[in-house]
Amino acid sequence: MRKRIIILCMLLMSLIMLGACGNSEDKAGGSSNGGSSKKGKTFKIGATQIVEHPSLDQAYKGFQEALKDAGLDVEFDLQSAQGEQNNVKPIADNFVADSVDLIFANSTASTLGALQATDQIPIVFTSVSDPVGAGIVEAMDQPGDNITGVVDLHPEAIKETVQFIDKYFNGANVGLIYNAGEQNSVSQIDTVKEAAEGTSLTLTERTVANTSEVQQATMTIASEVDVLYIVTDNMVVSALDSVVGVAEDQKIPLIVGEPDSLEKGGFATFGIDYIKIGYRTGEMAVEILKGEKDPSDIPVEYPEEIKLIINKEAAEKQGVKWHDEWDELAEFLETNE
Repeated sequence: MRKRIIILCMLLMSLIMLGACGNSEDKAGGSSNGGSSKKGKTFKIGATQIVEHPSLDQAYKGFQEALKDAGLDVEFDLQSAQGEQNNVKPIADNFVADSVDLIFANSTASTLGALQATDQIPIVFTSVSDPVGAGIVEAMDQPGDNITGVVDLHPEAIKETVQFIDKYFNGANVGLIYNAGEQNSVSQIDTVKEAAEGTSLTLTERTVANTSEVQQATMTIASEVDVLYIVTDNMVVSALDSVVGVAEDQKIPLIVGEPDSLEKGGFATFGIDYIKIGYRTGEMAVEILKGEKDPSDIPVEYPEEIKLIINKEAAEKQGVKWHDEWDELAEFLETNE
């Protein structure tokens, strides 16, 4: 009897030891299966933009589409600085505190804020016109250790726009309204000045510090200029309705920097597709999140193409003299009216 008890005890101890080994194997198997675990991970992305307006919103939409098409499980946290520079850094700091996996920076100001907040978390940017001049990267082919992205200004866009104005509005005084505190805008205005050298055009500038000043600046400059040219300045574009109103009242052609401003009443642009640059930025993010590349391995890119787009309805409201060759050269904004 005693012998049987001893044997049963030994069997019971063996079963317990086998169970323990089985559990440790399960745990080891779970931890060693890093690939499938990462594949099923939910990534957390902080998205920051300086203000809400159509171009930035389209870029964010394209970015989200790229992540969705890649099949990644992502939680997005979109934060807008509402046009206030002082809100930019705290937004980025909160993303760092939340330990997001990646930051999507949508504008020059938002990108600079993210860079100030972290040199560890990967950052991908777009809606930045001059990342080198803004100090975001050293060169297009030399992104930082934790940052890369897609610019929103084709290298020929401003030159093409100035040539367009010079050809069809020869001798015009061109009005430029922009936020002198936005490096993105200052860089573009410098390029406009350079492109205008040797042409028939003269330039008149007005700067604004907030959106409430845009209408007054436009009304002041309207009596002096023949054409208005609004670059992709986030502050002015977010208040573009007031510029359009003056342009229509005073019959001044309004040239804009991107297609979404056409929908708000601009007459013509050599523009890019913001959904496409957002999507391309999203593809970069996918490579980074999957561990296939580091940001430093991905050069900063320009948009692939630009195109002349004209809003015929705006042209009529702004008293633009029509040129038949535009029917062949341009694409036209589709309106519902």
